Amino acid sequence: MAKSLVSTSFTVPLIHSTEHFYFTPLNEDVAELDYEAVMFSQQSLQGIFGPHSNWPELDMTLEQNIISLNVHKQEFKTRTAFAYSVLNLEQTKCLGSIYIDPSDFSQYQCVVHFWIRSDSIEQESILFQTIKNWLNDEWNFTQVAFPGRTISWQDWLNKLL
Repeated sequence: MAKSLVSTSFTVPLIHSTEHFYFTPLNEDVAELDYEAVMFSQQSLQGIFGPHSNWPELDMTLEQNIISLNVHKQEFKTRTAFAYSVLNLEQTKCLGSIYIDPSDFSQYQCVVHFWIRSDSIEQESILFQTIKNWLNDEWNFTQVAFPGRTISWQDWLNKLL
């Protein structure tokens, strides 16, 4: 069984609301909004998890997305990883997702990937700063790896070898 990313005494945030975004756990409750955002932005999402990632597949179905969301829900429940949907404040549109995963490297407490839909890309830097502040303030993560953002994919992949 995978090790918990956070201690059992830590209260995992279930929502986070700012003047720009509303974060909620990624699960089947947001499946349709998430699927629409993923499919709308699928070309810009290629490589979000690394240069060899083929997610999202061009023919991904809503049912396949729901299966993936249920995996995220189980990880959240077991505290081994945490995935959030980034919604607009009205919670009517998915703007992207955040994935908080354990790190394979002792110098990092976690590894974070995130994406924002292609028609909201002007908010990407605001989302990035919001995530960094949230992880520092509410999660107490100070050593966070953002592969492909604060560390190049080449450097990150070289660490894995």
